[in-house]
Amino acid sequence: MNHLLWDMLTRLRNGQKSRKFSILHPKSKLCNQLLEVFYKEGFISGYKISSSNSDMFEILLKYHKRKPVINKITALSKPSKRVYISVQNLWKLNTGLSLLILSTSKGVLSDKDSRRLNVGGEVFCIIK
Repeated sequence: MNHLLWDMLTRLRNGQKSRKFSILHPKSKLCNQLLEVFYKEGFISGYKISSSNSDMFEILLKYHKRKPVINKITALSKPSKRVYISVQNLWKLNTGLSLLILSTSKGVLSDKDSRRLNVGGEVFCIIK
C-alpha cells in the first residue's frame, strides 16, 4: 500500500458504514499524528497498538445515538495534486460543523489549531 493515509480514511469510512466497533490499520508516523487529531477533536473513541499484531493500529470508532460521528470524510490533497492553504485563506473559510486536517510546519493540526498557531499548510482531508 503506497498511500497509507488515504487507505486509513477509506477504512474509517467503511468501518463506520458497516457499524464496526473497531478497525485495524498498518502503523505509520503520519497516521499516528492524524489519529491523534481525530481523537482530540472527538471523531474516534481512541486508538492503540493491536494486541494480536504489533504492526497495526486498532482504531475504536465512535457513535452517537447509534449514528456514526463521522458522516462524511473526503481526501482533498492527493499524490497527483497537492492542495495547500495559507493562514489568511484559512481565516476566510467558514467551516461550520466540518473540520479540516492540515499538515503544517508545526505538525498535523486541525484548522482550529492552525488558526491559533497562525500557520497554513497542506490540506489532507475534510470531515463532516
